Amino acid sequence: MDPEKMMTGISKEIDVALKAMGKAKTPEEKLMHSETVKNLCESLGVFLNLMSDIMPYDDDGESNPF
Repeated sequence: MDPEKMMTGISKEIDVALKAMGKAKTPEEKLMHSETVKNLCESLGVFLNLMSDIMPYDDDGESNPF
């Protein structure tokens, strides 16, 4: 699957979870949504770190180390 599509999908899911957390009434619901947001943000961070690791080798004329 395309990493950009995955990052876009995760970002949308974070937005949905944040909106749901804002509408939550009980502390348990808020905790559940906050844990979901945390997990999604960590997942997005994996892709962002991967992208930052790959960027120095992308389209700048350097040879690919792989």
